[in-house]
Amino acid sequence: MSPLAIIGALLAAAVNLPAAGPSGARTVLRVCADPNNLPYSNQRQEGFENKIAERLAHALKAELTYTWWPQRRGFVRNTLARGTCDVIMGVPAQAAMVAHTRPYYRSSYVFVTPRGRPAIRSFDDPALRRLRIGIPLVGDDGQNPPPEAALARRGIVDNVVGYAVYGNYAQPSPPLDLLRALERGDIDVAAAWGPQAGYFAHAHHLPLTLTPIPAEPGLTFTFEITVGVRHGAGDEALLQRLDRALEQERPAITRILASYGVPRV
Repeated sequence: MSPLAIIGALLAAAVNLPAAGPSGARTVLRVCADPNNLPYSNQRQEGFENKIAERLAHALKAELTYTWWPQRRGFVRNTLARGTCDVIMGVPAQAAMVAHTRPYYRSSYVFVTPRGRPAIRSFDDPALRRLRIGIPLVGDDGQNPPPEAALARRGIVDNVVGYAVYGNYAQPSPPLDLLRALERGDIDVAAAWGPQAGYFAHAHHLPLTLTPIPAEPGLTFTFEITVGVRHGAGDEALLQRLDRALEQERPAITRILASYGVPRV
């Protein structure tokens, strides 16, 4: 799950991970996930968050099950809040509507340029005033990812092309449309969330240069990523068990992230 998608979804009783009972019944790790959102998750469980969830289930000696729901508005309300699942993978630590584990990776937005072209290193690069720039858009003013705000504050708007985070859900992994546009040559540079850009370049064997976007006042481009559970005392034990599992599986998680090309800060 990407921060730009989950924050949009978050804007739009507790059930614990049960311990094995006297009968030796296997515990269950119930994950809320999007069935069409690579590189994070899909219904074939091919995303890196699927693989990390598998490692957590292994550490917890639990059966892994999913509640599938598109990561759009109402995602949390229709999954975690209803108690149909207990865990959301890939939640930015800034998201207030869930309780968080310790971060298990940290990544940033990046400028993505075809290799051989000069790399873009900041939004103050004069080249951005003449290049076609692709950015992700959630859709509501004030809720769009930070590249939109960074360009707008500089008056760079006429050569900017927005690609909907939610996109056409009938197509595979709609949030990757921004990178597909760069591959086609529809845009010259993309300001994209790093895990999506790294995965796209890695999976498609594309010669792309990824340059982390530096911080600037009032805008955050780097996010710590956690596992989210419901707030409340009833889920504290689950949170603690997940923290221990994340620490135990840290080497495996690092390998998974690297295998999907996820850039880490």
